[in-house]
Amino acid sequence: MQVARPPSPPLFSTPSIPGRSFLRFSWPKRVGFSFSNVCCVAPLLPAAVREEDGFSKYSSYLFELSPDEEEALTEYSISKIYEVYQNKPFVVLRRLLHIVSTFGKWFALRYIDSLSGRVEEMFKVRAEGLRKILVQLGPAYVKIAQAISSRPDLIPPSYLDELSLLQDQITPFPNEVAFSKIEQELGFPLDVLYSEVSPDPVAAASLGQVYQARLRSSKQVVAVKVQRPGVQAAISLDMLILRFLAGLVRKAGKFNTDLQAVVDEWASSLFQEMDYKREADNAVKFRQLYGDIKDVMVPEMYLSQTTHKVLTMQWVEGTKLAEVKDLYLIEIRILETFFVHMMES
Repeated sequence: MQVARPPSPPLFSTPSIPGRSFLRFSWPKRVGFSFSNVCCVAPLLPAAVREEDGFSKYSSYLFELSPDEEEALTEYSISKIYEVYQNKPFVVLRRLLHIVSTFGKWFALRYIDSLSGRVEEMFKVRAEGLRKILVQLGPAYVKIAQAISSRPDLIPPSYLDELSLLQDQITPFPNEVAFSKIEQELGFPLDVLYSEVSPDPVAAASLGQVYQARLRSSKQVVAVKVQRPGVQAAISLDMLILRFLAGLVRKAGKFNTDLQAVVDEWASSLFQEMDYKREADNAVKFRQLYGDIKDVMVPEMYLSQTTHKVLTMQWVEGTKLAEVKDLYLIEIRILETFFVHMMES
């Protein structure tokens, strides 16, 4: 990649602030993209996010699902997951042993801390260690951590601080993999789809990452979200194992709660989140219902350039909820939207 200052004016007009860089780059021929010298301005991920933290290691035990298997697992169905993995016992066993051994090492270290009287001293170290192993175990466990990190009443501050990093600080997967996936899903080369595209993702999460691009057809600046490779296989396998472990825990602890039903409910919502086409359809409906309400902004969806694994939507500048200073105003807007919905229904 060659770095240089682009011609004036810049293709994406953005204020000159820290964290944004002007880049000009040429795609290597081995990647297979036919256009070059693409200039863009886009916010780059923080350096801490871009450091190697082992997130991609979760895929080392995986295999590629066939197109029929992928289609079968578009929605959560434990019976269909059983069908996919019933002839792959060694894949399931290897993953189960990996999960048990990974958590086992962490609990062993915690036990040693208690024996040596160093629990308080090692508290932050163990919290950091837990975050790292959750990242290495893959998207399902990152999602669990994200849910837990939103409950400060359940976990100590040191663990809360570490797990909160998983909300938006995940290592991105390689750009050439992402761009190849976009071409495969949308059926066209990138130079046909876009006149400009950010050289690196502007955001990366547990299920996918986002690029800023400009559509060649309409010149509209858009956000293009592409799913991580192996996510569907990883999460379906982990749901199978978590459901098995939930059954063992319930029997051993004589729980009244149906833990397997809890796993099923959570897995169902997670599978819906993995379906970008469903996400786009829901956004279109939401825009139709609430798009005319003051202070409610719903990005336009580009359904012709959206599939189950690639989502294209209008690029909108915004503020993270955690950075909003006056949450009271947000609460008022939510109440207004709620009452509008109640009055119209």
